[in-house]
Amino acid sequence: MALKPNDAETFLKEVDDELRREQMGNFLKRYGWWLIAAFALLLAALGGWIWWKEHSKAVAGVQGETLTAALDSLEAGNRNAALPKLAELANSDVPGYRAAASFARANSETSAGNAPAAIATLRSIAANQDFDEIYRQAAIVRQTQLEFDTLPPQQVVQRLRLLARPGSPWLGSAGEMLGVAYLKMHRADLAGPVFASIGRDENVPPSIRTRAVQMAGSLGINAVDEPAAPAAAAQPVPVAPAQPAPAATKE
Repeated sequence: MALKPNDAETFLKEVDDELRREQMGNFLKRYGWWLIAAFALLLAALGGWIWWKEHSKAVAGVQGETLTAALDSLEAGNRNAALPKLAELANSDVPGYRAAASFARANSETSAGNAPAAIATLRSIAANQDFDEIYRQAAIVRQTQLEFDTLPPQQVVQRLRLLARPGSPWLGSAGEMLGVAYLKMHRADLAGPVFASIGRDENVPPSIRTRAVQMAGSLGINAVDEPAAPAAAAQPVPVAPAQPAPAATKE
């Protein structure tokens, strides 16, 4: 019996659907377990990532409390209580805590009068590429402050020249040392602009700005932006009083 067009289309569609179901069944029979295993691994990886994030937060919280306790002990003058906590943080997985602990240890060594140990600690911070650049720069500035009196001025310039540029967060502390180093080299022409840039930067602490303005002034540079003088008020032009007309003479 011949099939009508609509019946033929329906038949072909059913055949096509059946073929697709058969192919899908064969595919699942062959690869079904692999798909289940892959999905299970995906869930395990996702669960592990979530656990790691939560665990990292918990560890960071504990380490933050340890750092706070160490700083409190240092502030109270109890160095013996602080040092074990700082040593513990030296092995932290968080670079920021490691850097903070190293800075605290350097400050403690400085307070104890052990400048060589503090310099060595700061040098290790500056050389540690795991730390952000801001930490390494801070270590260079602080290390140079401790060594300034014994360093050749050329070495001070080499260390701090790039850190003392206008707009740098280290302009005040690094720039002041750079300017003095230039003066030791008898380069007042280089020292004056450095002190002037410090004096004009409102982000620099006031005490450093005041010294910089004085130093720049002694070198012939005005580091204070003076406001423009107000325009003088216009004065009326004096007018001579009118003279009375001479009396007419009679002839």
